[in-house]
Amino acid sequence: EDFGLGGDNLSRAYASLHAQSDQPIINLEFDSLGTRLFGEKTTEIAGSLTDSIAIFLDDQELIAPVVRTPITTGTAIIEGGFTLERAQDISLLLEGGRLPFPITLIQERSVDAILGSDSLAKSVLAGIVGFALVFLFMTLYYRVPGLVASIALLIYTAFVLAIFKLLPVTLTLSGVAATILSVGMAVDANVLIFERMKDELRNGRTLIGAINIGFNRAWPAIRDSNVSTLITCAILYYFSNQLGTTIVQGFAATLAIGVMISMFSAIMVSRTILRVNRFDWARKTAGRVCADRSI
Repeated sequence: EDFGLGGDNLSRAYASLHAQSDQPIINLEFDSLGTRLFGEKTTEIAGSLTDSIAIFLDDQELIAPVVRTPITTGTAIIEGGFTLERAQDISLLLEGGRLPFPITLIQERSVDAILGSDSLAKSVLAGIVGFALVFLFMTLYYRVPGLVASIALLIYTAFVLAIFKLLPVTLTLSGVAATILSVGMAVDANVLIFERMKDELRNGRTLIGAINIGFNRAWPAIRDSNVSTLITCAILYYFSNQLGTTIVQGFAATLAIGVMISMFSAIMVSRTILRVNRFDWARKTAGRVCADRSI
């Protein structure tokens, strides 16, 4: 029999220990209407054959405590040999009340506990192999400038991981994909710079002049491609946030971080290393290789 007392009439529900028995109990506090309804019902059934009040949550019986005496003060306690954890769980359910909307199962998937560590190991291995291949290609094709780009890429990776740790960022599969894409953009920026340097060396400029002009002429293309990517990331992040698509949101945020750091790495780190005047052997080797490739 429903006597009109609902979750809206419950002001507070919390677990505590009984002052005398030191056993876990559930404390209930009602509003004015709840106090009146609960008082009337407990007065009616106290000491009768039907002396319990069942509490239902989403049409399922949660608990059915026995009423020993009329309770008209607006506060009540429920004893029942609970553990403290069980009392806290019931209190949270009572505090939350009935869900205002139905729950629909959209997707169900079983994930083995080993999958996480296995995927992590494979991702790390794939990253190491990928970086090694990039380093090998850049060094063989561009020689010393390629080695400089590889060092800049290592610094880029360290910056990205450090920022991911500070924010912090949880790398999902979409985040890993975004990180790999940003690495590709960092390599592409260095390739653009080195190709411009080759053009300047072909035109008879000194290496230091080729470095300066090569970076300056490559910068507009690097800037435009990275800014357009950042705008795309902002659009993806905004709409995924509106639609609640966390996978796309994580991809956009991770890619934006990687792109910004890749611009810094390509323009500042690579340029600084190449322009260090003490590396005479690097300048001579780089000039000879770039000049040979331009013939």
